[in-house]
Amino acid sequence: MGKITEFMEIQTANFVKSSKSMKDLPAPDLPEYAFVGRSNVGKSSLINCLCQRKSLAKTSGTPGKTQLINHFLINNSWYLVDLPGYGYAKVSKQKRKGFTSMISNYLCLRQNLMNVFVLVDSRLSPQRIDLEFMHFLGEEGIPFSIVLTKTDKAKKQAFAQNLLALQEALYQQWEELPPIFETSAVKKTGREELLTYIDQANALFKK
Repeated sequence: MGKITEFMEIQTANFVKSSKSMKDLPAPDLPEYAFVGRSNVGKSSLINCLCQRKSLAKTSGTPGKTQLINHFLINNSWYLVDLPGYGYAKVSKQKRKGFTSMISNYLCLRQNLMNVFVLVDSRLSPQRIDLEFMHFLGEEGIPFSIVLTKTDKAKKQAFAQNLLALQEALYQQWEELPPIFETSAVKKTGREELLTYIDQANALFKK
């Protein structure tokens, strides 16, 4: 992707509410974008980077910190949604099952959901749990993009190999790949590209 000269800037970013079920969610009257990934993939850091807020989303060294569906109102015109991480969270099996049900219901039934950003650690080879989650989104017809995180910590050769392996794994299921963004919360890499993508999708939203 070429250099972007103009992109949507975030002027306001406010926490709205945390929800534990569909009935608790804000009214679906604005476009919204969900961010999800394995626990400890760098989701909170990326959200804070996008919004240029130090602690909008809570970061933690403990995987599985986010356990509810968190809505943030951006520029009074769209929602950024922080979803619970999947995988290695140190919670009970019963709670993990609850997460899965909650996330599935949200992804499949939320009518104003424009896109799901699936965060993947760029330092790792394709993880089965990530591929299975993407397969679920594809089967359900839920639009999604892949966000490679922590690119500043990935060695160049390893990153290239991991990206190629991910693309090859995806080509086994899709003829055309979803958009893939390379990001670093530390260096703000990919921030403009993500915001431009969201801005373009906002224009397609119909109430």
